[in-house]
Amino acid sequence: QSFFQRFLLWADVLDPLLLLKSSDEIRRTRLLLQNSGKTLSEPIQNDQTKQAFLLSLSSVHPDTDKIIPVLFRPPGNYFSLSTFTSLLFFIPKFTFAYHLSFLQFMFHTYTTGFTLLNANGTTKVEEYAVQQKQIFYGLGAVSYAACIGALPLVFMNRYTLKSSLTQLVVKKLLPAPLLGLMSAFTVAVVRSPEFENGIEVMDRNGKVVGVSQKAGEKAVKETALSRAVLFGTTFFLPALLTYFVERAKFAKTPRALASVRMFMITSVLAGMLPVSLSMFPQCGEIKRADLEPEILSSTEETELFYNRGI
Repeated sequence: QSFFQRFLLWADVLDPLLLLKSSDEIRRTRLLLQNSGKTLSEPIQNDQTKQAFLLSLSSVHPDTDKIIPVLFRPPGNYFSLSTFTSLLFFIPKFTFAYHLSFLQFMFHTYTTGFTLLNANGTTKVEEYAVQQKQIFYGLGAVSYAACIGALPLVFMNRYTLKSSLTQLVVKKLLPAPLLGLMSAFTVAVVRSPEFENGIEVMDRNGKVVGVSQKAGEKAVKETALSRAVLFGTTFFLPALLTYFVERAKFAKTPRALASVRMFMITSVLAGMLPVSLSMFPQCGEIKRADLEPEILSSTEETELFYNRGI
């Protein structure tokens, strides 16, 4: 699929009405798809089958076949991120660094939970406590990211740096790239077992031909980059647009300016979420020549596939 095709697909998958479907209806949908024998690569003429695909993509993990909790599904992700991003956007108005640190801790906790529940679901070796390791890594990454995110404000308050240039850098310029960088960092840390242990790679028929560390590394890098673009852009554009609104004095009152900010945040996030999810295919592709020797000897396919996760 092209980027535009993936964007249109994700725009449909992010439909909030899909969150209203019950677990029983989702299971019936999966059964309908299994009986239809169709795949996404085939033309879908039947509207019922198309809706079944969208519900399945928005609600079910493609590797484990388990139903994802509501708030951690892609459509639920939008509402949760809107709340957290809105709070973080207004934090520069606060003077206490612990406000920022606490909200960033909550923000990264949610995004880390989303990462864990939507990552590649390759079966792990039982004696290797991967889930416990991921949770431990996640707590460490979230704590670190929250501290780093608040560090510029702590530094400014500690040394009483009140110049207009310092205020501009710390409260306007730094938050967006820092949030994007820390978001990518948490993805890389939480999903590190994927490139340490590898993930399953499949041929065009879905047959698993091996477990590859290189495919795992590629999947994690792509997801981390898409997450950095999502949050970096979502935090930067509203701040930039708000600056011009303030300069032009379009909003006459503080309440009007706050309403403009909220509109900008939700609008940019609504556009950037499908963009970030569409940057790379969820069904990732890797050339056979780029894989490990043991996989090269087990298949003649020139291209293999894996679940990138989101």
